[in-house]
Amino acid sequence: MIIAARGHTDVGRKRDHNEDAFLVDEDLGLYLVADGMGGHAGGGTASRIAVQTIRARLQVARETDPELFTRPGELEESPLREILREAVESACQSIYQAAQSDPALAGMGTTVTAAVLAGSNTYIAHVGDSRCYLARKGHIYQVSEDHSLVNEQLKAGAITPEEARNSRFKNIITRSVGFEADVTVDMMGLEIEPGDRLVVCCDGLSNLVDDEEILEIITKAPLEAAPERLIDLANDRGGDDNITVIVIHVN
Repeated sequence: MIIAARGHTDVGRKRDHNEDAFLVDEDLGLYLVADGMGGHAGGGTASRIAVQTIRARLQVARETDPELFTRPGELEESPLREILREAVESACQSIYQAAQSDPALAGMGTTVTAAVLAGSNTYIAHVGDSRCYLARKGHIYQVSEDHSLVNEQLKAGAITPEEARNSRFKNIITRSVGFEADVTVDMMGLEIEPGDRLVVCCDGLSNLVDDEEILEIITKAPLEAAPERLIDLANDRGGDDNITVIVIHVN
């Protein structure tokens, strides 16, 4: 597999600072979006700690076992799955400890949606309401499940999809990295195919741009232009939050 990726972040139209952080590390095969929360200092600090910690843990894992990211194997058998989970859990502890030692950072946390591509195997770790999408053969699928109040209401049948899109509670998440010392991490595995597209993004995009619109842009636009075109569309619709997007091409 030949993997190419581009990422971009933007403050949006309504915020005066950017609390998002992202990582495109093609050498590690690690692609990550973190959407921080907890005030001017806290949110940005939490998202940066998450990116730095997860990257560092994956780097140590590769140094310990250089073939870990290239050794062929069954999707469910690779130790990469647990290594990625433990990296997110470690980030949670680091953020929580930082918040305990500085009152200005109290209550900070972040979403994390991280994908590791290793050969044809892809592992995704997810906490919060940032998202991972898979586009394949003209269709787009949301791989991750939002940890949000609105999604809980939707699953319970308490609101309709249209009400969910317009809910004033859509920014309330039910799980985050760092708000507490421990976190439950959703883990998913995919076997990717040539021609696949992956998107990792924060809710600043997904709240304003529909799945089919994401599919059209990542299918038709060159890789170099796709993240900014998605961000431009979200900004055209108000840009009420920070917007971060990574687009990954599998060739």
